[in-house]
Amino acid sequence: MILLAKHEQFPLARPFTISRGTRTHQDVVTVAIEHHGISAQSECTPYPRYGESIESVIKQIDSLNQLPPDARLTRDTLPQYLPAGAARNAVDCALWRLEHQDNFPFQIFDIKPEIITAMTVSLDSPEAMAEQSKILCQQGARLLKVKLNHEQVIERVRAIRKSVPEVEIILDANEAWGGLNLEPLFSQLSEFNISMIEQPVPKGEDHKLKGIPHPIKLCADESCHTCADLNDLLGCYEMINIKLDKTGGLTEALTLEQAARKSGFKVMVGCMVGSSLAMEAALPIATHAEIVDLDGPVLLEKDRENGIHYRDGMMHFSAMQY
Repeated sequence: MILLAKHEQFPLARPFTISRGTRTHQDVVTVAIEHHGISAQSECTPYPRYGESIESVIKQIDSLNQLPPDARLTRDTLPQYLPAGAARNAVDCALWRLEHQDNFPFQIFDIKPEIITAMTVSLDSPEAMAEQSKILCQQGARLLKVKLNHEQVIERVRAIRKSVPEVEIILDANEAWGGLNLEPLFSQLSEFNISMIEQPVPKGEDHKLKGIPHPIKLCADESCHTCADLNDLLGCYEMINIKLDKTGGLTEALTLEQAARKSGFKVMVGCMVGSSLAMEAALPIATHAEIVDLDGPVLLEKDRENGIHYRDGMMHFSAMQY
């Protein structure tokens, strides 16, 4: 089995800003895997927040080519060689495609022909975010994911809600609210009919959420990578955000989904910014998730050929895959 990892760069349709900064392009790693004349591809997005870079991820993937001849590289044995993260995600998803070829994922999993996905509102001034939201809704968005930092939280949300009074809204703080007085903030935000707040405090400070009244349900993102994280999140959050680049691929994501539901958590599926090649691998989770946030390709200037079709705030597959 031979793996070839390479760096690809996708320009963004417009600058994308969250609490950690702004970028104008997205760097990804694409993996091609070949075994006995059969090949498959996958994609991952290294994330500096988790100590990853393009170079470190490619190095991890290349290390698998140095395994001894008697080593068996399968989805079950992969965690022995790579930790959860972007590199393992790319290899795991390539192995799924290698095993099932054109049947993955639509003929293997009972995936809905259409799925509503959040459309992302990038961090900006209240007025600019309100305008972004209005344009997205005019284009058919049914669910908005609003990026926020620790400044002008109420002002930004108020401007957006005034601009789009009917659409469903979720908020993503990206760990930026650790220094804010959360109880009154949660109370104020409840006036704007918000469905969910994602990761208000930094990973490792989740205990601060215990005992704080919050009329809006909370979702763990940076604090939840694999099943090993779930126990520490009980009593802090009502939902977890499953991303394949965090779990280390679809195999662990499916296990995490089952364990989370058993523990009483609802499930969101999210993504790093990337192409349809990465989004497609997450569809087995998306088809059952309460919230889907797989709009990564919409943020790109140009997606891969034959990518997922996004229209009216939904991902459409029927014409492409069934």
